[in-house]
Amino acid sequence: MKVSGFTFIRNGEILGYPFVESIKSILPIVDEFVVNVGRSEDDTLKRIQEIGDPKIRIIESEWNENIRNDYSIGGFVYGQQKSIALFNTTGDWAFYLEGDEIIHEDDLEKIRETMEKYKDDDRVEALHFDYIHFYGNKRTYLESPGWYRTAPRIIKTTIPVWAPKGLYFVVIEDYKGGRYPKALPSGGRVFHYGYVRNEEQMQQKFDRVEKYWSNKKKEFNYGDIDPTILREFKGTHPKVVENYFPEADEVFKSNPEYVPTKKEVKRRWKAKLEKLFGGVDLSRKFYTKAEV
Repeated sequence: MKVSGFTFIRNGEILGYPFVESIKSILPIVDEFVVNVGRSEDDTLKRIQEIGDPKIRIIESEWNENIRNDYSIGGFVYGQQKSIALFNTTGDWAFYLEGDEIIHEDDLEKIRETMEKYKDDDRVEALHFDYIHFYGNKRTYLESPGWYRTAPRIIKTTIPVWAPKGLYFVVIEDYKGGRYPKALPSGGRVFHYGYVRNEEQMQQKFDRVEKYWSNKKKEFNYGDIDPTILREFKGTHPKVVENYFPEADEVFKSNPEYVPTKKEVKRRWKAKLEKLFGGVDLSRKFYTKAEV
């Protein structure tokens, strides 16, 4: 069995992505790692080269800045860049991570075993992961049906598949369209640190990439979050990123004067329904369950 890791990144330093740590987190279980590096204004390319692992194969690309954000799919340029990396993988499985996602070393053996088990099972097209979305600091995570709890991150390369956006995959069924992949649990967790970088870096990110989704300027404030979804993280962080973020003594506190949006209120009701119906998961899925 051959496993390919893949990702895309641009201006990773400026925007505060732990992209080197992300790549390193799965190097032990992949046979190659394809990194699509967009032309950057910082040392993103140099830092990836300095990892010095022969498994890493770098592709350099130019982003299409002309894609309209009001046509059909917002953020399509992310799908383009993700697909460029995917289309250059050569393994039986392709393992995707974004630059702010880390895999825990405790999960690597189980993930590899799951790939071995279903490599030749045509009923299984992808493997999904449980997500831990950290927010504000490394001691706080979000628990809400508004934040996806699972997502596919490993896909078979033997099927016609691409990525219309950064988050998910589409399996092509015919010339007119496709569907989500049929997936089973990988046995692993994704530690998502996208909302732990400092506020200046977060605002830089919105200033630079929000144009791919909207023409409206977005102001970011960590305090503007529904306090009912903040939870204390009591587990261990992956060793590769253990000292990357500042230590935190307590759970992040939202702005006491913040008024939840209509969308957040709707998510509160969803959370109540989940509890009422015995823990049913109403968060969005980007896959269907594989029947095995």
